Amino acid sequence: MSYSEKSTDWAAFDRRHLWHPYSAIDSGLPVFPVESARGVRLTLADGRELIDGMSSWWSAIHGYNHPRLNLAVRTQLEKMSHVMFGGLTHQPAVDLARRLIELTPEPLQTVFFADSGSVSVEVAMKMAIQYWHAQGEPGRSRFLTIRSGYHGDTFNAMSVTDPDNGMHSIFAGILAKQHFAPAPQSRFGALCSEADVEAFASKLESVETELAAVILEPVVQGAGGMRFYSADFLRAVRSLCDRHGLLLILDEIATGFGRTGRLFACEHAGIAPDIMCVGKALTGGYLTLAATLTTAEVSKVIGSGDPGLFMHGPTFMANPLACATALASIELLLESPWEAAVRRIESGLEAGLAPCRAMAHVADVRVLGAIGVVELRQPVDMREIQVQLVDAGVWVRPFGRLVYLMPPYIIDDTDLGQLTSAVAGVVGGMARASAR
Repeated sequence: MSYSEKSTDWAAFDRRHLWHPYSAIDSGLPVFPVESARGVRLTLADGRELIDGMSSWWSAIHGYNHPRLNLAVRTQLEKMSHVMFGGLTHQPAVDLARRLIELTPEPLQTVFFADSGSVSVEVAMKMAIQYWHAQGEPGRSRFLTIRSGYHGDTFNAMSVTDPDNGMHSIFAGILAKQHFAPAPQSRFGALCSEADVEAFASKLESVETELAAVILEPVVQGAGGMRFYSADFLRAVRSLCDRHGLLLILDEIATGFGRTGRLFACEHAGIAPDIMCVGKALTGGYLTLAATLTTAEVSKVIGSGDPGLFMHGPTFMANPLACATALASIELLLESPWEAAVRRIESGLEAGLAPCRAMAHVADVRVLGAIGVVELRQPVDMREIQVQLVDAGVWVRPFGRLVYLMPPYIIDDTDLGQLTSAVAGVVGGMARASAR
């Protein structure tokens, strides 16, 4: 049998041989073959078109097959797709770093390019540890965060993800032991309660001498529960870090590049971190790339101490193809009316998901920027709900008790209405099915 003949049964091969995220080989969970993608639509192998409500896990903010990004890829490809970054440099990396420094909070002045969001978190944590090691305090190697967070799937990133309600509890015995404060209960748009700040401050003070840094997802906690918390809490944490001389790491991987209505979510609080991670939407969903930015002071301290250099260096660091595409994606975003687009999406999500608030099996409906969340009282059955959503003509990937939307910024009102209507219909049907 030829390769081409074998490839006609590629979906069946997939079921038997390929791992998918958070899945098992031949798990029985539905997997839908995609033939192409354009704009906000995915075309399946059977000809059905789905409105994408996920932006391919929050990354494809301009939709798919965008001519401007396609051109950036082709142009760079003709020059070089990759060259090692050790001892060499290239203009796409330099231009992208310059743009990131211009756009992120002013104290951030140096850039380390990484392969993925999880790796950028690893880099940030290693930077914080080396910062204290260089100052003769190697005992400062732990991190403080809040519960309900998610920072990635690599080992250091897992260690600062919620230890009880997160996805990594089976690794608890071998992960580095970090410190967790209660998640703030004050919701976005409200002032932070004294109880939220006091709980965090008390935990910080009890473990201060062990800490290399505090690490948080600003304002929006992503895969740990899609919670939106008070920007006032973030300001209070920045003040506490300043008072105690601690570094603050902000994980903007999910929130960066406009998703919450500000270019970076920390802008809601008017604060700057000492270290920031960005990824996901950085390349507009075209290629994997992330970055860790830090201050000139942190960089100087790391470089001046033993061993005099930062101990990390991925093979594909600053890949030229990815850097060129990221720069084109950022320029495309900034030249567009993205703020108005996010406000329009926010209004559409509010209106379209509002019917879910009256459903007894729905615990909460919340919207911030281009993020809409329907939180159920019980976990969804992925074998059923995924098929129902696809049958309704939309691509949405629920998890746990959450059915959430993060559509591309280019989605129009008609498609957004169809997307939210499908979600409300499927969620409503869950109650009717359980009542039978």
